[in-house]
Amino acid sequence: MHVLRDSPKLSFLLLGYILLTSVMCFCVLALLVFASFQHSDGDFGFASYYGDHMVLQKSPERAILWGYGSPEGAQVTVCLSGTMKHKSSTVTVEKGIWRVTLDPIEAGGPYNVTAALENSSATLTDVLFGDVWLCSGQSNMYFKTSQIFNASEELALASKYPHVRTIMVALKMSDTELTDLIGVNLPWSVPEASGLSEFSAVCWLFGRYMYENLKYPIGLVESCWGGTPVEAWSSSRALQQCGLDQNEKSSQTDNSVLWNAMIHPLLNMTLKGALWYQGERNTNYHQNKYNCSFPAMIDDWRMAFHLGSGGQTAVDFPFGFVQLSTNIKGSTDDGFPNIRWHQTADKGFVPNSRLQRTFMAVAMDLPDETSPYGTIHPRDKQDVAYRLTLGARAVAYNEKDVAFLGPFPKQILSTPMYVNITYDKAIAVKPSKDIFEICCSQSQAPCGPESLWVPAPIIQWAPTTIQIATTVCTSTTEVAALRYAWKDWPCDFKACPVYGANATLPAPPFLINRYQIFWTVSVNY
Repeated sequence: MHVLRDSPKLSFLLLGYILLTSVMCFCVLALLVFASFQHSDGDFGFASYYGDHMVLQKSPERAILWGYGSPEGAQVTVCLSGTMKHKSSTVTVEKGIWRVTLDPIEAGGPYNVTAALENSSATLTDVLFGDVWLCSGQSNMYFKTSQIFNASEELALASKYPHVRTIMVALKMSDTELTDLIGVNLPWSVPEASGLSEFSAVCWLFGRYMYENLKYPIGLVESCWGGTPVEAWSSSRALQQCGLDQNEKSSQTDNSVLWNAMIHPLLNMTLKGALWYQGERNTNYHQNKYNCSFPAMIDDWRMAFHLGSGGQTAVDFPFGFVQLSTNIKGSTDDGFPNIRWHQTADKGFVPNSRLQRTFMAVAMDLPDETSPYGTIHPRDKQDVAYRLTLGARAVAYNEKDVAFLGPFPKQILSTPMYVNITYDKAIAVKPSKDIFEICCSQSQAPCGPESLWVPAPIIQWAPTTIQIATTVCTSTTEVAALRYAWKDWPCDFKACPVYGANATLPAPPFLINRYQIFWTVSVNY
């Protein structure tokens, strides 16, 4: 971004440039939603996360531009110049801030965007219009492109994708909601190996894969911090819904400190959607609240981005996330499987009635036992991003016939000798003695993670069904519940027992109690 301060001669030259290029510029007056902001007099320019090479959200949504100016009531003219002609518009500085809502712009570019106030101007160059995705979470989202399998090959491809642009928000905290970012670690950039090596691998790979499908610009905004719980990324409004609003603020794990500094400042940005990879920290921090706190955060982000963008970001914008991968092989701790379940609001799959317009990449079958970054940080981010891409194509872009869900039970029939599971799609099955477990009980109380579970071996299978043995239950008990892959490390790499028929998408873990609607009991042997 170039900020110019000069004499009336500069204004004359700027006007001449506009006339010579026959540019019509456009904007719509809008008030910034954050009245608490203060900025020093005399400063003029764009907010911190606008810059050369950036991507703004394309039509049908309308992108937002905003920045700082003085004196109060001064007129700011914003112009868009490029291959298409657009009209100019003038807005007023209010409380030190000016803000413009652009008319809808089709995907493409490049454009120059100039804001002018009296004898000062600021220009953004090489601006593209496309889809903007926010990528957030903890260390597996922060995991760098230089750290993945085949990193050198991936980085060598960077220059072939000049229309996939990236920006990285600085890691900062705040006790109060900020209007603008404290800092930017990596400004908007045309991808090249050295810069991309520091950028989120999941975010980059998702953007690159989506570009291959969409063939128009993609903007990727990385705002994440390793080792952080969902509470740090949630507003006090969201936390109050789950009884989690009381907290001292002193570190990046505290309530709302990253929401305040790294998400709230972005609310004026028009987004296509968001990606999330987080949950590891919550395996031992408010674990039993995650089925409330995670959906509440999604709801709150959607509402806040919708209002902050003046209704341009959809109130139900698509939200994709990665279901937790693995941590410790052989572990009997239920933290990881419990969080995987809570990530789906205890439904086992998404989208569902509680998590609408969401999509999920199952990653429990992508462990990395020799990762130099620790087994909690698997290096295969390519499959993770690819699975997210499938979900985005189906949920965010409404592509038909895109398979993005692994098989899930639609009916369960139990007898004293076996349980027969019918899936909602064709399956590919490998034998297993312990991937399925059953809870034997004399009561009708639901079984949970703390109940006694015993392995139930697979007996046989067909194109859409699996039969497991239940003879371990005694004559005085019955199968009260069934669960699948309820382990920290349920299988080796791409070797879980149940996948879709093409062996690409794994069946997600589940826990289903007998008295749920699609469980049928038979007295026949």
